[in-house]
Amino acid sequence: MKRNIKSIFFLITLFAFLTTTNAQNTDKKAVPFFEDGEAQIVPAFAEADKWIRHDLWVETTFNTDGDDKMDRMHVSVTRPPQTEKAGLKLPVIYVSSPYFAGVAPDVDGVFWDVKHELGASAKERVHPEVTRRGKRPIISNSHIKTWVPRGYIVVHSSSPGTGLSQGAPTVGGINESLAPKAVIDWLCGRVKGYTSPDGNEEVKAFWSTGKVGMTGTSYNGTIPLAAATTGVEGLEAIIPIAPNTSYYHYYRSNGLVRSPGGYLGEDIDVLYDYIHSGAEDKRPYNNANVRDIEMKNGMDRKTGDYNDFWAGRDYLNQMGPMKAALLMSHGFNDWNVMPEHSYRIYKAAKEKGLPTQIFYHQGGHGGPPPMTMMNRWFTRYLHGIKNDVEKDARAWIVRENDNKSNPTSYKDYPNPDAKPVTLHLHGGAPGAGQLTTTPSQRQGKETLVDNYSFGGSALAQAEFTNHRLLYLTPTLTKDVHISGLAKVTIKVASNKPAANLSVWLVALPWNSGRRSKITDNIITRGWADPQNHSSLTESKPLSPGQFYNVTFDLQPDDQIIKAGQQIGLMIFSSDREYTLWPKPGTELTVDLDGTILTLPVVGGEQMFKEAMK
Repeated sequence: MKRNIKSIFFLITLFAFLTTTNAQNTDKKAVPFFEDGEAQIVPAFAEADKWIRHDLWVETTFNTDGDDKMDRMHVSVTRPPQTEKAGLKLPVIYVSSPYFAGVAPDVDGVFWDVKHELGASAKERVHPEVTRRGKRPIISNSHIKTWVPRGYIVVHSSSPGTGLSQGAPTVGGINESLAPKAVIDWLCGRVKGYTSPDGNEEVKAFWSTGKVGMTGTSYNGTIPLAAATTGVEGLEAIIPIAPNTSYYHYYRSNGLVRSPGGYLGEDIDVLYDYIHSGAEDKRPYNNANVRDIEMKNGMDRKTGDYNDFWAGRDYLNQMGPMKAALLMSHGFNDWNVMPEHSYRIYKAAKEKGLPTQIFYHQGGHGGPPPMTMMNRWFTRYLHGIKNDVEKDARAWIVRENDNKSNPTSYKDYPNPDAKPVTLHLHGGAPGAGQLTTTPSQRQGKETLVDNYSFGGSALAQAEFTNHRLLYLTPTLTKDVHISGLAKVTIKVASNKPAANLSVWLVALPWNSGRRSKITDNIITRGWADPQNHSSLTESKPLSPGQFYNVTFDLQPDDQIIKAGQQIGLMIFSSDREYTLWPKPGTELTVDLDGTILTLPVVGGEQMFKEAMK
């Protein structure tokens, strides 16, 4: 009997030894592997029930909530078990957001009232409170199923003043750049992380290779750029998707107070309230100092001028230290975070000599690059696999009827073959005038009457109306490919000291059927304040009846206008979906001889003329 017991014990011990040894060998074999320049799914990394998940707080270099202590950011980690058992080190995909812990409710009065005269004060708005949600140790599950099985660790953090992160939200203030920098410094072993928000027990990122990539959409795409502008070591590559790169360009346009599409009356203080999910006892201090002093004094809804407040929230001004490889993604018909946000940063990064690629699609807000593009980008710059991604085409554009996963490659954006074509106006109000390459002579002046009651789409479809001016090319006999920034110079006079000025570039006839697409009608748009005709930083009241030259870019675009359509330049005043709503009746008079539209046409003027024969 004793022998049998010993034999059984021996067999159990042997089995346990072999099982442990086998598990250790399996762990040792579980390493990232790559095919065609892309990280592949490793079965041992894909076992979600074995992932190690924990959270911590990283100490920053700033204190923004008035408690005399450096703010700590709440961070969560998801990693394969091999990083613990087998000592495997992996690169990190890092995502940060102000939204993870919930947002304020959409209640009446939360947005600014837009129904008032230009330059006048609006009534005070409602300030809703956020009810914080979330359960430790998980901040978010985004991106985990995509990247952990492919040999990455995924890290999340809540931005300052949100969730369990300390501090105050500033909506583009310097702390929103330094917070992700601190997390990256911790991932690289340069700063301290702790097991609690106020304790001293340290946590080290022993599983990190020190190579970090960031991605995210909208505000979550802004934060990777914010981190990159600090020049932090270890942040090797970023993939911002529809990022807000300048809060001025988000809430203003060429001196004009202009709302983001779909959120009429939103401004930077509205967004502050929307994301302020941090500790309830710190909110009064944050509100008083950030929202009710800094923002109230700086945002300036009366003039819309560019000032130091906005300059400090414009990441284009902060790109000097940036060295991360940049893959941008945006939709040409994103009228929330408009496509200029990505274009201006892509252009600057390219001029700095950084590795850059840009992916544009024809849809609206959001939309990442194809997985292959993202995988190749992170494989190259985080795993160090030489897959020649830097030799890939610089620009990838989804054509009008193609799937987003099937973009067309181009040498660059704008298309290098696009050349400026100058178009001139020929009268026709209250119907449609002409838009031709022939200079206008003695066309005189035409007048429109502002009335916010009519939306832009209604004005574009109207056969006759005195609420807009419309100028059309001949019907195209060939497709016309526009790529880049259209620009207008409008010689305009107002009968009042202030007026909205709105421009739509449209393709007609208008397709309003059930199968209409976002690319069918609106080519691009732009807005400006004639009071800022000579300076973006200083508004000057208009002298009634005096003409001013107002020049500005429309939103970047890359679109093929099909044969059979007409390209139309529509000039009007208040844009019901975007601008303030002053009392109807303001008259804008346009000098046709002094007004031009410049279109970036692939093939230039010769191609354009052939398309109009």
